[in-house]
Amino acid sequence: MTSPAELLRDFVNTYDVEEDADELSSPAELSVWLREQGLIDAADSAMEGDLLVATRLREGLRQALIAGHDGVPYDASEELASALRALPMRVTLIGGTPSLEPAVTGAQAGLARIAALIPAAHADGTWPRLKVCAESTCQWAFLDSSKNRSRSWCSMRVCGNRSKTRTYRARRRADDSSEHADQYGDTGKEGS
Repeated sequence: MTSPAELLRDFVNTYDVEEDADELSSPAELSVWLREQGLIDAADSAMEGDLLVATRLREGLRQALIAGHDGVPYDASEELASALRALPMRVTLIGGTPSLEPAVTGAQAGLARIAALIPAAHADGTWPRLKVCAESTCQWAFLDSSKNRSRSWCSMRVCGNRSKTRTYRARRRADDSSEHADQYGDTGKEGS
């Protein structure tokens, strides 16, 4: 069974920032994705308004994961708050266990089930491990499995290397121009 954090990760990753590819680019695609995740019934279909809420929920989650990257407390962005307001839920008790259940039907219920995963991931302790790659061109969601929860990139080999290379080159350029200025007495001013 997929954990709350894994399903949240998969939902955020329905938009690939690097490739500018969206798995949820139409209500029909949203319906298929929700069905494949077991969040809606075969007869349920998403409408245009559901797609708008799904996009706000997904991108609001991405922003929350970016904001909470370093364990710093954060507030929901207006985008996320707007999506959550559109997905009413109620608390139920089944077998003495409280849970959040959708107070709506259809595709909205599927999206409400995704929203209910946020407190579930907090409750099971996986929320702090749910992160978005620090590489701005990537922003792929991942679960940080490192012991000290210090991972910043989805892949050290790809995104971590890009970031470190860029930092190295910038530092090298700064050192070279500083060395050049010191060597030739360049003050940066003409006629000095």
